[in-house]
Order: sequence, then structure tokens, then C-alpha cells
Amino acid sequence: MVKKDGLKLNAWFASGEPWVWMNAAAVGISIAAVVGLLLLIAFRGFAHFWPTSVTRLDVEFSNGVSEVLLGEIADQESLSANQYLESTGQTAEALEPEQAVVERWLIKTGNRRVAPPDFRWVATHYIKKIDYPENALVLERMEWGNAYGFLEAVYQDGELSSAGEGEDVWSDLARRLERSVGLRVEIHALESGELNGINYALERVRLERRSLDRRETVDDATREARLSALIEEENTLLAAFQDAESRLRSLEESLARDSIRISTSSGQELEIGLSEILRAWRPNGMSTLQKVSHYLRSLWIFLSEPPREANTEGGIFPAIFGTLMMVMLMSVLVTPFGVIAALYLREYAKQGAFVRLIRIAVNNLAGVPSIVYGVFGLGFFVYFLGGNLDQLFFPDALPAPTFGTPGMLWASLTLALLTVPVVVVSTEEGLTRIPRSIREGSLALGATKAETLFKVVLPMASPSILTGVILAVARAAGEVAPLMLVGVVKLAPSLPLDGNFPFVHLERKFMHLGFHIYDVGFQSPNVEAARPLVFATALLLVILIIFLNLTAIMLRNRLERRYRGVEA
Repeated sequence: MVKKDGLKLNAWFASGEPWVWMNAAAVGISIAAVVGLLLLIAFRGFAHFWPTSVTRLDVEFSNGVSEVLLGEIADQESLSANQYLESTGQTAEALEPEQAVVERWLIKTGNRRVAPPDFRWVATHYIKKIDYPENALVLERMEWGNAYGFLEAVYQDGELSSAGEGEDVWSDLARRLERSVGLRVEIHALESGELNGINYALERVRLERRSLDRRETVDDATREARLSALIEEENTLLAAFQDAESRLRSLEESLARDSIRISTSSGQELEIGLSEILRAWRPNGMSTLQKVSHYLRSLWIFLSEPPREANTEGGIFPAIFGTLMMVMLMSVLVTPFGVIAALYLREYAKQGAFVRLIRIAVNNLAGVPSIVYGVFGLGFFVYFLGGNLDQLFFPDALPAPTFGTPGMLWASLTLALLTVPVVVVSTEEGLTRIPRSIREGSLALGATKAETLFKVVLPMASPSILTGVILAVARAAGEVAPLMLVGVVKLAPSLPLDGNFPFVHLERKFMHLGFHIYDVGFQSPNVEAARPLVFATALLLVILIIFLNLTAIMLRNRLERRYRGVEA
């Protein structure tokens, strides 16, 4: 009986079924781990935008000092008594008798300008009273983070407009904030539109005048005529600039008209101009629908606006735009290089030791650390190619570099070089799987070798080519190390795409989601404020990579169906 059971067990293992189940279990565990990680990132990141209730805490410390704190409970943790005493440097008298575990809350008290820091750990055994005042006010400011307090009065041009704790003063503030938002939109449109365009045109005129002075082949009459036209154009632009600047100052003065007075939890009164305030809300008095509306608005701001406060406030739109544009440009650059290299190795090169050596080199390139590509890109693309381009085509701008400095083009080329081995290997595999009989049949019907390759072989290999592009996109979108050398910056002053001719400016530096995560997570001066943004940005980067990959996968599947004889 035992022998028969042993034979059955051996036969079961010989059938391979246990390995199938083990493989399925490993895949299931991996999927669960990935989904769990994404859910954790999503919760820690996007929960940050929900309007958290404002808590007022009456705290009495062990030394007898009492304090009232007003803010949001940002985090909480439990520590052993020894861990708590070591982290705070206090003595055992700071704890309750025989207290083994200490629970403490991280309170975001804001008001960093007058009462830093804006995050404080408070042990719960010091808290004597907790309440949630409905009129507690949260102000999102341009600088210095959030402010918490109670609205006392609203002023216009220094004169009292409304005061008290009723709804009238809150309605007055809401109306004036709506006006301030409209003025801020006008100011941004004027700065980024008309003023930016005038500055761009003035720089073009300056470079043209400099070029005219440098050229010795131009006769004096032509030089004088062109110089007069440039001076006239410059004067027209300067007049337009002064007019736009005057309108800008008028808008800024109008924006600075209103202000409010709030009282903090400590009783201190602060006067804040509405020009410093982006939004105001009272979370303790908001309904569920109002909270959902506020959440969606906060999420939209995060996705559509530029960052502020050393990237710890505001949005990440420039990083999203820079990442997407860089990946798309890299894909356009890497695909032809990878396909042409694979075509040569598989279809034209005489197979032998030299071709095998090239394949080994290509495979080894995939294992080179990415920072090495960054150093190469900096030396070859930026300094050598970019410097020579500046000497040839942009001598009037020197010594200020145009292409001889890190930028979007060099970052895309560097990542294309980094990912080209993946495309080469994938394309070669696709070409190998195409039966020789198809090539011979095409040649037998009178097609040339080039026609066979480009009209028969390459279309059939296109799914494999797209597989290589998918892998290249997945790697390039997450790379950070080489980009730090060839174009990515902490804060880009302008996007690589705007309304000024030639509209696409590949010489400009750009922002990237991967570098943004590194900068906010490890270089931020306010770690506690930046932590939720790290999670939110990381999830957004994953979503962007998934979106790009799904787009390529759908295109690949469509091509596979077409060349298998099935209608798309």
C-alpha cells in the first residue's frame, strides 16, 4: 500500500502538476503584493486631499505648562515607554506610573510663519480636552503652508468690512476670495501670455542686432536700414511691455486690496492679505457633499497646477507634462534605431563571429548602469554635440548656451540609447520567428529584398517591435539617475511646449515625476508636509506608465490580429 502511494506521488510529481500549482501560487502572491502596494500608496497619497477635521486640543505637559493646539491629526503611533523617553529626551517622571505604552499624535498646527514648526508630536496622556469647533478656519496660502484659526474680521483697503462670528463675515470672505481667484487668473494669463511673448520677441530682436553687428559681409546701407527696423520694432515692443506691466501692477494692487484678521489657538491675532490666500474652508462644518467637492477640487489642483513651497505644496502638472513628452520623444527616437540595427543583424549581415560579438555587446549594454549613460550623454550629447551646434547655429547667443546645456532633447536621446538594446533584441526575435518560406514566396513573386522586408516581414514583426517599445517605455519612464545629468531640474521656469515660435523648445530643461519623487521625499525642508505628496506622485507615475503601456499593448494586439488574418 505504501509502495503504491509512493508510486502515485512520484507519478504526480512526474506529471508536472505540483510545479504548475507552485507557479500559480507564486504568481498569485506577486499580484497580491503589487495590488496591496498600490492600494497602500493610493490610500497614503490621495487621502491627503480629503478635508480633515480641525481638532482643538487642551494640552497640559508634565512640567505644568498648558497649551491649546489647533490643527489636523496627521498621523498617530504607539511607542514603548523606553522608545518614547529616548526619542524625546525626557525622564520617567514624564509618564504615568507603570505606563508601558505611549500613544502619540502628529498634529499639523500650521502657522509656520509665526509659530514654527507646523508639525508637532503630542502624547495622548497630556491631552485633557478634545473638541471640534465648527468655525475653525483653514487657509491655504501661497507661502508658509496652511494657517489655522478663527475668522475675526474682513477688511477692504484697511477699512473694516465685516466682523464677528456669524455667517455674514464668512460670506464676505468667500465673495472676496472668489474675486481674488479671478484676479490671480488674469495676472497669470498676462504674465505667461502677453508679457512672456513680448520678452521672447525682445530676446529675438537682441540676438538679431547682435548678429547684424557681427556680420562683416553686409554693406553699410543694408545694415543701417535693418538696424533702424530692429530699433523701431524694439521700441514698439518696449512700449507694449510697459503697457502690459502697468496693467499687471494695477491687477496686483487690486488683488492686495482685501485682507482678513484671524485669531490663533494661542490667542494671537494675525492679519493676512487675500493676495496670499488661495483657498479657505471650514472642514468641521462641511457636509459630505461639500467635502467630496473639496476633495475633487484639491485633486484637480494637484494634477493641473505648478508646485510651490519647494515642491511641498501645489500641483505637479509640469512634471506630468515633462515625463509624458520625454517618453514619447524617446519612443520616436529609439524605435527606428533599434529596428534598423535588428534588420541589419538578422537580414543583411553575414552571420559569423563578428555578428555574434555584436549581439553579445548589445545584450551587455542592457546591463550597464543607467548613470553611466547619463555621464556619456552629458559628455557627448550636451558638451560635444550641443556645444558644436551652438557654435554653428547659435553664435549670437554665446556665451549663453542654447543646446550646449542639459535639456529635453539630450535627455530623450540618452534614454533612447539606454533602451535601444531592448528594442534590438525584441525585434530580432520577431524577425527570427517569421518563416523563411514567406520571404522566399515574396521573392519568387518578383518582389525585391527591400520590398519583402518593408512590405511583408516588418509588418508581420511589428507586434514584437511594439513589445520592445513597451519594455523601453516602462524602463525609461522610471529612470532618474541619468536624467539628473542631462536635463531634469527641480523646478522648470517654463514648459518645453508653448505659444512662442517654434512652439516646441527641445533645448529647455524639464521636470520629471521620478525626480520629483526623489526631490520631495529626500531633499524637502519639510518632510512631514511632503510625505503624502510622495505617495500621490508615485501612484501617478505608476498610472502614467500603465497608461502608456496599455496604449502600446492595444496597438500590438490590433496588429497581431491583422497579420493573423483576423479583421481588427
